[in-house]
Amino acid sequence: MSIEVKNLLKVYGEQKAVNNISFKINKGEIVGFLGPNGAGKSTTMKIITGYLQQSGGEAYVCGVNVSNESLETKKKIGYLPELNALYYEMYVREYLAFVAEVHKIENKKKKIESVIELTGLTIESKKKIGQLSKGYKQRVGLAAALIHDPEVLILDEPTSGLDPNQIIEIREVIKKQGKDKTVLFSSHILQEVEAMCERVIIINKGELVADDKLNNLRQNSSASNTVKVNFKELLEKEWLLQLSAAKSVNKVDANNWQLATDHPEQLRKQILELALQHNLNIVSLHSESQSLEDVFRALTQKAE
Repeated sequence: MSIEVKNLLKVYGEQKAVNNISFKINKGEIVGFLGPNGAGKSTTMKIITGYLQQSGGEAYVCGVNVSNESLETKKKIGYLPELNALYYEMYVREYLAFVAEVHKIENKKKKIESVIELTGLTIESKKKIGQLSKGYKQRVGLAAALIHDPEVLILDEPTSGLDPNQIIEIREVIKKQGKDKTVLFSSHILQEVEAMCERVIIINKGELVADDKLNNLRQNSSASNTVKVNFKELLEKEWLLQLSAAKSVNKVDANNWQLATDHPEQLRKQILELALQHNLNIVSLHSESQSLEDVFRALTQKAE
């Protein structure tokens, strides 16, 4: 088990920032860590990386207890915090050389060139960090997290400040690293999580509200699927309201309707039967699966 959290608790005064959460992540998994602002994501990540002491519970990295052997676990982790603290007066290569020295890396020059190329920093690598855009500063932080070839990557908002092209590039870097490492990353860009992860962990107000494969969450969430139908003819809304699989019916325009349902296949069948019964012509009929955003909203709002 690369990451294991057992009954983790962090208390600030009377507020429980992290409230008795537990999860495990295996090698080769890329897991999205989601939650609203203030949910406890960054706090949890800081505890796992040894930068913050928990109030209760335990965290393990590669079988090592973080509290008991913080320095040893840091060697196994590449950490990109949400607030990426960098030395702005240092040049990119100078800073990476400094990080490499901290980790006592052999073949330092070769490793620096490797992570510069990996993170797409080549074109900006001769500049001072303070001269870089926010997106390139983020790349420097990611390069620093990767330079010692860690077993575990903890990435807090890794694509923050990147433009769409840069996001795709960094996504590919993370996916490649995830083949032989353990990756836990948080993001408010839910499309990024859908593109990279099979599994997500969602917390809200410090409590674990979901930990499952994304497909399972879509199927089991209380959020409804949507069925859209376009009829050639005009029809009465009451006809659609009589369909037992429809939770709600909304008229988009004269011939287009949008129906919420927990059973899209059953509803599509009922719509076809309705069309036959009333001699209606269906121009188009399709269902739309829940997005991660739908699942996220359903779980976090339900928990409030």
